[in-house]
Amino acid sequence: MTLVVIGPVTNDLVIIGDSESYKVGGATYFQSFVFDKFYNDYLAIVNCGDEALVDDFPDLSKVKVIKKNCTHFFINKYPFEDNLDVRQQLSNFADIPILPSDLKDILPEKIDGFVLNPLNRHDFPLETIEFLKGFDVPIFMSVQGFLRLPDVKVNENYTLKLDYFDDLPTILSGVSSIFMDEAESTIIGEVSDVDEIVITNGSHGSRIIDGDEIKIDAVFCDSVVDTTGCGDTYMAAYVSKRINGSSIKSSGHFASRIASEKIRYFGHY
Repeated sequence: MTLVVIGPVTNDLVIIGDSESYKVGGATYFQSFVFDKFYNDYLAIVNCGDEALVDDFPDLSKVKVIKKNCTHFFINKYPFEDNLDVRQQLSNFADIPILPSDLKDILPEKIDGFVLNPLNRHDFPLETIEFLKGFDVPIFMSVQGFLRLPDVKVNENYTLKLDYFDDLPTILSGVSSIFMDEAESTIIGEVSDVDEIVITNGSHGSRIIDGDEIKIDAVFCDSVVDTTGCGDTYMAAYVSKRINGSSIKSSGHFASRIASEKIRYFGHY
């Protein structure tokens, strides 16, 4: 059985203080390194226009590309080198949806669960969400992308704003676990018909709601280098434990530790 991780691979420009660098990104990219170590039976499915981006994945035999006419591009700017919790983002807001017809011939026969990583509202149309729910396996979903909208155009890209999405209750209904940060949780409000709600808050830790609320402390890191992809790393580490039957609390503590290890290095875990 296989855990299927789906979402865009991106071309990112990371700016920390006066330092600039380009690198491969996207939640599915960051998560593939975690799953490669802690849940080896996985398949990463990415949508992009530049297939060369997948060359940076840890195991090319576990990556399939849905070829589209362009690629997500993000600028992640951290203006304060001593506080990488603060991030300014721009994106080309690529319109490259993943459709059921894209997935039908590349999904494995037996599936443990899905991990869905939308980066904007275009990535997973409602018809695709309903198609994946039809497999009747656990679905772990990042919510952030569904809230993103383009705001102010800056050259060829847009600043991003977050706003409620009217289709969200239908999208989330029946999902096993959803992942968001504190700012996103205030926009979404109360969520029903979801087993677990995981809310992260950077260096302030996280909390997990399954009826009760479990607080997870952040693991102290004395050398913060790059926080891009930290939330994605946390999500993958959490899923790798939960899908194997670990408790919510132990999965949260494990995810916090792995996320802390990731931010010590530039790039992926």
